[in-house]
Parts: sequence; structure tokens; C-alpha cells
Amino acid sequence: MAVDIGDAQIPKGSRFSRDLMDLLERVEYRPVSFSEDIEEIYRLRYRAYRREGSVPANADGTCWDTLDDEPNCYTFGVYVDAKLVSSLRLHHLTREHSYSPSMTSYPDVLVPLIEQGMEFVDPSRFTADEEAAREFPTLPFLTLRIAAMASIHFKADHCLACVRPEHGAFYRRVFYSRRWGGLRPYEGLGFPVNLYAAEVEIIRDRVFERFPFFMSTRSEQRMMFERDDDTFTPLTVLPTARFAHQALIDGKAA
Repeated sequence: MAVDIGDAQIPKGSRFSRDLMDLLERVEYRPVSFSEDIEEIYRLRYRAYRREGSVPANADGTCWDTLDDEPNCYTFGVYVDAKLVSSLRLHHLTREHSYSPSMTSYPDVLVPLIEQGMEFVDPSRFTADEEAAREFPTLPFLTLRIAAMASIHFKADHCLACVRPEHGAFYRRVFYSRRWGGLRPYEGLGFPVNLYAAEVEIIRDRVFERFPFFMSTRSEQRMMFERDDDTFTPLTVLPTARFAHQALIDGKAA
């Protein structure tokens, strides 16, 4: 992925969580549903990957693949102060819809588990604006909050991550991910990846306790991930981590 999280700081203590919770007040998530939104994200991807030479140049200045059009694909833009700063794509892997980047690279690992009835959330195409990445060093947390939210909403068994070797430590330390697969090519990008998986039960318990800004309400999850042609699709979704965390505190105190 084009976001460099190899050296990302993972502070301990509540100050980091409070500061990030405050930053969430300036954040909005946009489920991509209109052509102008998706084109902006495709251009963001292209710029990010071209900076590191991961994709060849093209006349359109966009980065897209066939997995973007699969029915189990969800794409989001992350905005701070109404400016696009990063994006994330994810696939919800089930028996009925088993298309995703991790499945493309590691079918021998994932197919037997899906045939057993397991489900996965597979985030990918994590890319960021270069200037925003410098201004907001916590951008990986803001963006990967979407994956944590999806894992809970879809009641997945694991959240996957196909990441380059130098990023594995981040996923191990933040999400307690375990490596399921060694280095393999990642289709469409010029670098190899490892496959990591985090148990969603651990995300719900240990990760949310340590990093409450990853939490969300059911209402936010529905607006992000539920699709119904008969209802209005929200143009923007405001984070509800503070409300979800306070509800948990109130529940424990009751």
C-alpha cells in the first residue's frame, strides 16, 4: 500500500487517543457512489503509486482494477476539513462473493477457510495525499478505522492485510495480526506482500480498549456499509467514536 506506515508511531496512554478523537471532529468519510468521487480517488491512488514507481504511467492519470467493480467491493474517501486526504477500498469475503486482492494472492490459504463458512474483511488500496500524510501522521489510524468498523458490521471472523514486509510490524502491534502467508506478488503493483490476519474478536476487545477512536455506533456502520436501492445513500458519514466510547463507559457504570 502506498501509505508509508513502516515508521508510524504507536504511542501508549490516553493522550494519543484523546488527540485522535479530537481530530475525528474534523473528519468525514464518504462512501463512493458518484463518478466524480471515484475518479478523484482513482487519481489519488495513481499519484501515490507513481511516487514510488509501483504502477506504470498512463494517459488517464488514474489507478483502477477489475476488483473495484465486484459486488462485494466498498470504496471510501477520508476527508479532513472537506479535503480528500486518503482512501481505502475493502472487500467482504464470503462463500457467495469471494473476490478480493488477498484471495487473488493467497487462494490456497483462504479458499479452505471460506469453504468452512468463515468470512473476512480485506482492506486494500490504502493511499494518501502526500502533503496530508506529512500534516497528519495519524492518518493510518483514521483510515484503517474503516476496516475496523467493517469487521464489526459484517461480523467477520478476521480482518486481512496484504502488506509489504516493512509494514507488518504496524499490523502486529496495532491489530495483533498474525502472518498467514509469506512473500508473494501483489497483482498490479510492483512489490511483494505478506498476508496478515487479525481476529475480529480481539479487535473488538483489546484493540478498542487500547484505541477507542476505532469504535463506532451501529448507525455509522449502517450508513457506511449497508446498500439498499430503496433508500438514500449518504454523501458523507461523520465519525461516532466518541459516542460509542461514552456509551461503553456508561454501560459499565450502570
